[in-house]
This record gives sequence, structure tokens and C-alpha cells, in this order.
Amino acid sequence: MPAFADQITHLKTRLHRYAHEYYVLDAPSVPDAEYDRLFAELQALEQSHPELLTPDSPTQRVGGKPLPEFTQVTHKVPMLSLNNAFEDEDIAAFDRRVCEGLGVDEVAYDAGPKFDGLAISLTYAEGVLVQAATRGDGATGEDVTQNVRTIRAVPLRLVGAQIPQLLEVRGEVLMLKKDFERLNEEQAARGQKTFANPRNAAAGSLRQLDSRITAARRLAFFAYGVAQCEGLELPGTQSEIMDLLANLGFPVCHERACVSGPQGLLDYYRRIGEKRPQLPYDIDGVVYKVDSLAQQEELGFVSRAPRWAIAHKYPAQEELTLVEAIDIQVGRTGALTPVARLKPVFVGGVTVTNATLHNEDEVRRKDVRVGDTVIVRRAGDVIPEVVGVVLEKRPMRESPGADLFSLAHEPVNPPFEMPKTCPVCGSHAVKGEDEAVTRCTGGLYCAAQRKQALWHFASRRALDVEGLGDKLIEQLVDAGLVQTPADLYRLTLEQLANLERMGEKSAQNLLAGIEASKNTTLPRFIYALGIRNVGEATARDLAQHFGSLDELMRPQPEEAALQKQDEARRLDLLMQVPDVGPVVARSIVDFFAEAHNRDVVQALVAAGVHWPAIEVNLAKEGPLTGKTFVLTGTLPTLSRDDAKALIEAAGGKVAGSVSKKTSVVVAGAEAGSKLSKAEELGVTVWSEDDLRAALGR
Repeated sequence: MPAFADQITHLKTRLHRYAHEYYVLDAPSVPDAEYDRLFAELQALEQSHPELLTPDSPTQRVGGKPLPEFTQVTHKVPMLSLNNAFEDEDIAAFDRRVCEGLGVDEVAYDAGPKFDGLAISLTYAEGVLVQAATRGDGATGEDVTQNVRTIRAVPLRLVGAQIPQLLEVRGEVLMLKKDFERLNEEQAARGQKTFANPRNAAAGSLRQLDSRITAARRLAFFAYGVAQCEGLELPGTQSEIMDLLANLGFPVCHERACVSGPQGLLDYYRRIGEKRPQLPYDIDGVVYKVDSLAQQEELGFVSRAPRWAIAHKYPAQEELTLVEAIDIQVGRTGALTPVARLKPVFVGGVTVTNATLHNEDEVRRKDVRVGDTVIVRRAGDVIPEVVGVVLEKRPMRESPGADLFSLAHEPVNPPFEMPKTCPVCGSHAVKGEDEAVTRCTGGLYCAAQRKQALWHFASRRALDVEGLGDKLIEQLVDAGLVQTPADLYRLTLEQLANLERMGEKSAQNLLAGIEASKNTTLPRFIYALGIRNVGEATARDLAQHFGSLDELMRPQPEEAALQKQDEARRLDLLMQVPDVGPVVARSIVDFFAEAHNRDVVQALVAAGVHWPAIEVNLAKEGPLTGKTFVLTGTLPTLSRDDAKALIEAAGGKVAGSVSKKTSVVVAGAEAGSKLSKAEELGVTVWSEDDLRAALGR
């Protein structure tokens, strides 16, 4: 047996090297026939000795049995999105903010292309790929390990003299232009659906439940960063990390560069823009990252994006088409949005039939009319928009001129007029002072708002009511069974079972999903209410600041009940919450000032919707104010999130890596490289008991 084991190990090593040369370095050292011969030899040995088959074997790239579904993966380090920039002035402003935040005159950046693909997270344990997950919503993705194993550019086992104990690499899965063309030719020859663009093809290929289909699609991969690393000290800059990834066997983009200052950023942007048509892959912009990791940590994050990075997008693709109608959509907050119904046109890889016109002011500014020829723009996944009207193509008719001997021309199509009533419920439509948006006053009586509000309430990031989709919500509203979210908790098995395409088993499953949704968190509940301008991040900040729903719905205990004359004080109180300004504060006050909104909230609580208490310290100063903490290892009783919440509530800050600015490292069992780094730098190390003592617990 040892002889066979050694032979298998030798074959795997050779095949990994040849694949790396072919797919990553683009410099094969052996012909395809030799690779195929060695692959067949390894396959035969593994079939004879299945106990020697390992997940990192090259034979595991061919795909396995179809999965029933993808399982969910929680990202230990969130996969954040980037803020976008489109104009030169945006880049100058970004560089200025970075320099001011660091207190320096010039900053070095690592610049690289922004691939038009799918973000992926790859986790390696002791150098072997153990998990691959999609970005999802940034906090939770899908486990696509079986499919990613089929991507030959992704190393199944890392190479090099020093291999980390744990390494989480972030990168992009995409499809090269030549492979996309080949795939569409094969699809067409088989009479199957062709793909609109390489990104759609890559997304469809990566999310196949049958990994054998993914294996046949020729996906590519480029690494662009590290999220976690244990057992190996990372270098101090992003550019050096990219070099490290290349040395470990990952494909990295060769078009990256290190530049300084706004002019350096813009020069790189234009240089890559000129190369863009010749690149073997699609890009929709470039990404700039502050090169120094210490400076990245110092700059930190705002909401769901880092302050130290930005995506500089290239101009969107544009086409001409005809406006066939302008309809009005009613959103979940009552906003009336004009939407242009377009003669179908192919823009940016997809066929576009609708484009948002945003609001009445925007329609009037652009003077968009039914029958006009317009310029339609689409960039990446952004909703298509009407850029402007081609006035030369506007239909005109002759009309009598200023005198009897001449004719003038006037437009055939009249200017757009915003309706005075809601097109769904007939309620008055009003436009608030200093607001661009016209809104329906029907509130929960408007069927359009009702359906949207229920969909938002039940969505995965809100109360996550399993089994309650948009089609079922339409049925429940149209049947008069549900008017507010609280009505969901009054539904009976008989009512549900009588709905179209809803049997008794499905009804039982839905009731179970509704019952399970009662157990939630305060941030989710606040977000689920659909308060205007209150997203997930703001909901989380409100929950952390106020600690309870009662405190959010009314002034602090020492203040009088919420009345008109107390609004100024209430607004000031809300604006003490991070990132809550006058507009958001006004939205919250207006929401809870409505009696029907308070009634719905109380009905939900009465129905049994509940959440664990949040302990907060509302004082501006706390026992840990001014200190920066790093958590490592497994604490005896506190989860990582619980420990972080306690530290932040006491005024402290939690960072992801150890540096000279770290005040304390809180270490638990199996603490890794962060503890070693703390001891090397002389940083104070606490146990959980030390932390509790500092908090007075």
C-alpha cells in the first residue's frame, strides 16, 4: 500500500504543477497528451484504492453527484461592497478624504481592474481547499465548494515553503471572452439558451446544482485579497499580499500597479481603459485600495463599505430607443415613480424594456415624453435609466405661425404630467415641501403599498418568513386575508388551504414559517417595519443606541410624551445615533407619529413577535473608551459577536488585526497568530475574565 500511496502523491504533485503552469502561468511545460496520460493513470489508481482518494486530487475537478440545494455559509469576515466613482472629481475627493483621514499629504494605492464576475471566498486549512462560498448579501453566502473544485485556475492545494494553517482568500470567478463565445456556440448548436454576457454565463455556471455542468463551462478565477490568515504573518501592504498569493499558487491579475495621488489614479484608469477592448476578460472599471494595511485599519469602514477603497467605473453603454408609454409604479413607502416603457433595445448585454425616470422633477428636467427617441444607459447591474431626449427626432406637427404667411412647428406629444391621485387606490398624491418624490396618502389602505410592505416585512433580511413569496402575498392581499403584517399571525390553516395552489401540507409549512419568524432580533424588526430611509445598517444602529422598541418609539423616560411641540427635541435625540441625519430622523418621527403604524407595531408584539434584550451603554463615555481591542481564539462563554457588542457598548473599538495601535488583545482557547503578534509587540493580553472585570461584570 505505501508504494501506491507514494505513486499517487507523486502523480498529484506533477498534475498540480502542470495545471498551474497551464491555467495560471499560461506557460505549459508538457503537451496536453502527457497531462491526459498522467491523469488517467491517477484516476485508475484511485479507483483501485478508493481509501487513498483525497479532496485535493486533480480527479475531483470533474464534478460529482448533483446537490439537492446549496447550504448557507456565514462569512466570519463580511464580504463588503465598494462605493462607486464615475467622475474625475470623485477620485480627487476620495484621495483628499483618505489623506485627511490619515493626516498625510500623499498615499500609495494598489490599483487593479474591476472584474465583471462574481465575488467568491475560498478557505484553505493546512493548505487544502475546504470551502468555497458566494458573496450572497455580504454576511451570508452559499456553499459552492463542489463547483469551485472544477475551476482549474483555483488551486486545490497551496504551494510554497510556508503554508498558513488557515487562509481565506477573496477573489472573482469569471468567464474569459473566448470561453464565453465557445459556450454560446455550443449552446446554440444544441438548441439551448445562449447567455447575454460572460458575467451571466459565469453566474449560471457557478450556481449549478450539478457540478459536472460547471466543470464543462471553463470558468476562470483571479484572487484579489485575504480576509483571514493564521499561522503565517502577512506582509504590510496590499501589493505584497498579491505577490504572496501568486507565490502560493493563485492566479492574480498582471495589470495591477502601485500609484500615488489623484493624477496617478486617473492615469492608471485611462491606461487600463485603452487596453480594455483587448483584455481577455470583461471589466467595468478599476479598483483603488490604500496599499498599506495599517493605513487601511486606521481609516476603517463606513456602513457596508471600506473608507480605504473605491471602484472607479467606466462610462456605461448607451443606445437609442423609443418611449412607448410612461407608467406610474407605487412603491412600498407610497412613492410614485414614473417608469418609461421602451421599445426593446439591447444595452450592456441585456434587452431593456423599462427604464426609471426617478421622479416628476427629473422627467420635467429632461422633458421626456411619450413618443420621444431617448438615450438609454445601463452600467453593470444598475437599473437602466433614460439619459436624455434626442430632440431632433421628436415628432412635430405644423401649426399657424406668428403671421399668416408662415408656419411654426410644435410637438405632437404633450409634456408629462404627474397624476394627482394614486393609480392603484385613488388616494390623493402629494409632494412634500423640498421633496422631489410624490407620494400616495393611502398608507396601508393602498394595495400596492400593502403588498410591497408585506414582501419587505417577510424578506430574508427582515423577519425571514419562510415560504411567503410575492405570489402568495398577492393572493393573501387580494383575498382580503391580510392588510397589515400583524394579520399574518392571525391566519388559519383553513384560510390558507383554500387558496389557489395551496394544499394542506403547504399551508402547514407556511404557518410553521410564520410561527418561527416570531423569534427575531430588534434590528431585523426595525428594518422590517419599512420606515423610509432606514436600511439594515441604520436599523442596527438604532437598536444598539436605544436598546428597546419602547425607547425608539417615544422620547427618553424623563421627556414628555411624543407631541407636536416636542418634535425638535425628539429629532435631536435621534440625530445622536451614528449616521442618522435630519432626513432619516424626520422619517422615523413621522412614521411613529402615525397612529396606524403604532397600532401595527403593538399588534405584532401582541401576536408574539419578540427578540432578545440588548444591553447598551448610552453614555458617551464608557470604561473602554479610547481603547482598541482585537479578539482571537474561542472564549469560554462569550461568542465573538457577544464580546464585540460588550466592548463597543462600553465605548471601545474592535479591530480585525493586531498593530502597534492595539490596546488589548482578548485571547481565548486556540488563539493563533494574533496572540503571537501581540506578545511580539508587547500588547496587553486579556482573558475573558479580565474583560468582564474591566466591564464591572
